[in-house]
Amino acid sequence: METIKGHLYDYPKYYDLIFGDDWKAEFDFLQCCFEKHATRKVTRVFEPACGTGRLLIKLAQAGYKVAGNDLNQHAIKYCNDRLERSGFPRSAVIGDMSNFKLKRPVDAAFNTINSFRHLQTETDAKNHLQCIADALAPGGLYILGLHLTPTVGEPMKSESWSARRGNLSINSHMESIRTDLKQRNEHLEMTFDVYTPTRQFKLFDTMDYRTYTARQFKALLAKVPDLELIELYDFMYEMDFTIKIDAETEDVVFILRKK
Repeated sequence: METIKGHLYDYPKYYDLIFGDDWKAEFDFLQCCFEKHATRKVTRVFEPACGTGRLLIKLAQAGYKVAGNDLNQHAIKYCNDRLERSGFPRSAVIGDMSNFKLKRPVDAAFNTINSFRHLQTETDAKNHLQCIADALAPGGLYILGLHLTPTVGEPMKSESWSARRGNLSINSHMESIRTDLKQRNEHLEMTFDVYTPTRQFKLFDTMDYRTYTARQFKALLAKVPDLELIELYDFMYEMDFTIKIDAETEDVVFILRKK
């Protein structure tokens, strides 16, 4: 099978299929969080590092005013084209999730699949949270999902999953190659095995995530006092199952509210 090395984000059609296949659970969870945890009516939402807008389009179709930003021009075009085809404004822009300012406050923001960990420094991470705090109206929510580094036990090293849409099928595999806790870096490799009626090929990419123990993330949150931690869930997205973080916890959805 031919291997193509490059950024997976440059292939939004394939990226969207893999990560957008199970949108319904996240979509329902977001709406439940809006209703349960926001102290204001949620009508305007924003997604930093929105990528292909797999959730933005669903929220727009549900009646929300949506917007997002992302550094990848291919993903932004894909997102905006999809919004436009459904009759919505091209409201996603090329932008840095650690350095942005919205013209008008939003009622909620979300980032659910570890994109936050692409920010490589404490300064960038703090700036991101402050940008979000500044973008939210009082009582608005930030729903942030990420994997913590457990301090007890072995962390999950790999994930594989598949998705299909019509004649397009993709098998995806992500593996943690090495982790340097002193440098706060986790290096990963990710592949998409792509199958179409006329071609089979492999897309290969590497990425680096900043690591966070529970203590480190708590210390980061303390630097942005405008955001208050009000609840914790895991990636099962079950509203009646909240969690408490311990030394073995990995996947966490933090529900933060603007004071």
